Amino acid sequence: MKIAELAPLIESVPPRFYGGTERIVSYLTEELVGMGHEVTLFASGDSQTSAKLIPMCSKALRLDEKVCDYQPYDILMQEKFYHCFRDFDLIHSHVDYNWFPLLRHINIPSVTTLHGRLDLPDLIPVYKEFTDTQLISISNNQRTPFPGNNWLATIYHGLPENLYTYKENPEEYLAFLGRTSREKGLEQAIEIAKRVGIKLKISSKVDKIDKIYFETNIKPLFNSDLIEFIGETDDKGKNDLLANALGLLFPINWPEPFGLVMIEALACGTPIVAYRRGSVPEVLEDGVSGFICNDVKEAVAAVKRLPSLSRKRCRQIFEERFAVRRMAEDYLKVFNKL
Repeated sequence: MKIAELAPLIESVPPRFYGGTERIVSYLTEELVGMGHEVTLFASGDSQTSAKLIPMCSKALRLDEKVCDYQPYDILMQEKFYHCFRDFDLIHSHVDYNWFPLLRHINIPSVTTLHGRLDLPDLIPVYKEFTDTQLISISNNQRTPFPGNNWLATIYHGLPENLYTYKENPEEYLAFLGRTSREKGLEQAIEIAKRVGIKLKISSKVDKIDKIYFETNIKPLFNSDLIEFIGETDDKGKNDLLANALGLLFPINWPEPFGLVMIEALACGTPIVAYRRGSVPEVLEDGVSGFICNDVKEAVAAVKRLPSLSRKRCRQIFEERFAVRRMAEDYLKVFNKL
């Protein structure tokens, strides 16, 4: 099958640092190529892939200091793609609703995987207009705002099985990995760690839009030896952080569409303490791969129970439910139907 994979241009595929969507595009693309499909990846020019790469800009937009506005690059990408879409059997888009008008008016089967939140009022007229657009969700909860749209499947993310190192005996610290935005719950994670008296290591990126929040609300909380801020880290640093942690804190304040870091932790055998929001009840098995909580008090109690969970079982759950081969096979079922 000749498949076009359309990736966002903000990060490379895979990203050098933070970037959940681009990681999934990379894992899926490589697996599809390995399964014998002819895949063309439309992405930034600094992407690395075994598929055919057609660069849409020279490098990831977020890391290009000359770039102030991402929108012009997306418009140019659409125009370039329009001149070659007939070369493909199927178009798989990860570039959100901006591409809905173009995909509606070309005569090649297409499907869009949505990676972001949908509970925003501004999205209502868009999804009411494009009810014919074929969609894939990354959790059932993600669909909640628009249950009547053309959902073809829910496909949970998957990771290569050898990507992360399983660790049976962790160190005595908790981990937080994610953006410093309000919805990711870093304030709550710090409070949980301080209350329970266990060190918290934080790997987090600070976007420009979150800089004031970080300086005002987060930095003052680094007033304890229990809190260690690492900043953004590469894949090796992420692996070390998660594999050696007693547990991952995921006290989110928003309807998380999936939460890739949860299955990255499970791949290391590391259980999770998470808030009951968004996809969390779909990804975690309460009392098995982690604990699902409603507030700080419950999370503190849950952290104390982390040693009772089997890290080996956490890794097994990852292999059974969240391996990249399963994800690719699920996508191929949809592709073949289209």
